[in-house]
Amino acid sequence: MAIYKGTYSERYRRLTLHNHLCNFRCLGCTYKLKNAPNPERFFEIPEIAKAIEGLEFDTVHFMGGEPTTNKGLPELLAFFKHSVGVRTALGHTNGWNLVTKDLDATNVSIKFHDDNLAREYTGLPAGRVLGNFRAAYDAGLAMKASTVFIPGFGGLGDLEKIVRFVEGIDRTIPFHVMGYVPMPGAPWKRPTDAEMADAVALASAHLDHVGFSHLTVEELLNTESRDDRFVVRRVF
Repeated sequence: MAIYKGTYSERYRRLTLHNHLCNFRCLGCTYKLKNAPNPERFFEIPEIAKAIEGLEFDTVHFMGGEPTTNKGLPELLAFFKHSVGVRTALGHTNGWNLVTKDLDATNVSIKFHDDNLAREYTGLPAGRVLGNFRAAYDAGLAMKASTVFIPGFGGLGDLEKIVRFVEGIDRTIPFHVMGYVPMPGAPWKRPTDAEMADAVALASAHLDHVGFSHLTVEELLNTESRDDRFVVRRVF
């Protein structure tokens, strides 16, 4: 197991399990800003089960790093789906190793549609992610999708390819456009308000449910102050 932390939202009746490490090497990864130390330990299912005794929740979210790199994920999904009896969801995933068994919902970050852009940004091509996204939809999962909008890299051109891809599957899939937040070592600038408006308008022309975020570095590091979904307490 690579689960190093569990957090709980009483208001949203949600347990979140946090997984260590990722198989992508994204140039714009927001975890670079957090400078989190390596976990002191990891938790197995019996320890997790004991820690969550008495908690009332309807959904368990798996987050990262990248949750699908956890070799114990199928066992965790089966435990929460069948023994605990709650809804299972990948709160975010890069889609490279997307699982479907015992999973109810997933939110896939489609970094790029173009293979060359994806390789340069993540170290891996885009095609497998796109294929897995379609397969998960066909398997009946409740799908969400998102992308990071970088005007100087991919820009509106690649964004249009992504939203047309999602539209071709189901235009009612919720889609989130995240404005790029400048990261150490990466050359790009944060989108202007006008650039973000153009990106959201483009996505909205093809998809029915489009949201967006356009955060500063300070806002990214203090999400709980602006969004109560991030107000949680640690349970292990």
